[in-house]
Amino acid sequence: MSTFDNPFDPDRRLRAGGCSCGQHVSEAEHEHAALALRCEPQPSEEKRYEGVVASAVMRAMFPKEVARRAFLKSVGASTALAAISQFFPLQTATELFAQGGVPEKKDLKVGFIPITCATPIIMAHPLGFYSKHGLNVEVVKTAGWAVIRDKTINKEYDAAHMLAPMPIAISLGLGANAIPFTVPAIENINGQGITLAVKHKDKRDPKDWKGMKFAIPFDYSMHNYLLRYYLAEHGLDPDTDVQLRSVPPPEMVANLRADNIDGFLAPDNICQRAIYDGVGFMHILSKEIWDGHPCCSFAASREFITSSPNSFAALTRAIVDATAYASKAENRKQIAEAIAPANYINAPVTVLEQVLTGTYADGLGGVKTDAKRVDFDPFPWQSFAVWMLTQMKRWGQIKGDVDYKAVAEQVYLATDTKKVMAEMGLTPPATSYKSFSVMGKTFDPEKPDDYLASFKIRKAS
Repeated sequence: MSTFDNPFDPDRRLRAGGCSCGQHVSEAEHEHAALALRCEPQPSEEKRYEGVVASAVMRAMFPKEVARRAFLKSVGASTALAAISQFFPLQTATELFAQGGVPEKKDLKVGFIPITCATPIIMAHPLGFYSKHGLNVEVVKTAGWAVIRDKTINKEYDAAHMLAPMPIAISLGLGANAIPFTVPAIENINGQGITLAVKHKDKRDPKDWKGMKFAIPFDYSMHNYLLRYYLAEHGLDPDTDVQLRSVPPPEMVANLRADNIDGFLAPDNICQRAIYDGVGFMHILSKEIWDGHPCCSFAASREFITSSPNSFAALTRAIVDATAYASKAENRKQIAEAIAPANYINAPVTVLEQVLTGTYADGLGGVKTDAKRVDFDPFPWQSFAVWMLTQMKRWGQIKGDVDYKAVAEQVYLATDTKKVMAEMGLTPPATSYKSFSVMGKTFDPEKPDDYLASFKIRKAS
């Protein structure tokens, strides 16, 4: 039973499961009913919070489902609610639950790079998710990742859109002074691609890419690690056989057009813009390298969490809420329109729709469909962080031994995010670690050193 289900319905289950509206046994049944116009709209936020509190009370009073059902069938839902309200202040508890702690700071600045990876952070502004959670957030378009890092470290931004490995690198003092940073939410999964210049249409085999120049957004990025992984699996040493250059995503298409680079691994809206402008084609989607990989994150310093815990909690709720909204396919066209303006991504709505809906031109004369080209799941799996650390070691960014789990658990706040998701009626994973496959090779987060040792191509220790 979802915490947002009606706890006074004797026919509802108390166990976990069901759909988002609480009227169906599964999400699949929910979607089928929605298509048939049989599903009622989800309740208001106030009603959802009432359901959370009432569910908690009913669970405490009737831990056994049989007893709860018998009680409700004997007295009815209205009488049951009235009786419980005499002994427990449901309305007051609901208001306190909905408010959480009062934010220490309501006026916040959050920096972002204008790419679709930042969709939840960006859309939360025009679609009202920040204000819904009691915050006045200014989202600030920023030129590049080093600027994002520096402005967040210097406290010009309270929090920021960062590449998923960046908070790890900052915490370890890679490329900057060591400052404890955290990831309470992943912004997007998948949503990147390898794009090549049109002149390379006949060079689809990476073994033919020796001497070519590729752009990546930043050294501490999934783009860097995924491109290096892909090249190495095809027998190329990314440090000697090709040139890798850090280029801010908004400048990549111009560099491709000017023949300064031969291709890039970049966010999908940059890939799609190159196709839209007729200067590039999609070689592969990043999900073909690793389906379900993280890309960007919502990040904040430990100092911000400590000094403004309620502001941080409200901001995290707003981001998780927006991410849940973005995860639904039926909302993607509305989101594309919301984030297209110049103060946000500054891109044609058509380009953003192709990315977010997954129906897109490939630059080779074809139209492809992949609903999971980009997706949105906020949970910060700590196994993601462990994998990133293995690649940092693989390519010489980290020297010496690494306590993988300690770093992962200090930076990726899976426990905190589980709590937030549960409070919001979402269902977080039961564990913070999972195995996954990258180009057919299984990664076991319990054996990172064995995984690292298995690669033939790597930077010498």
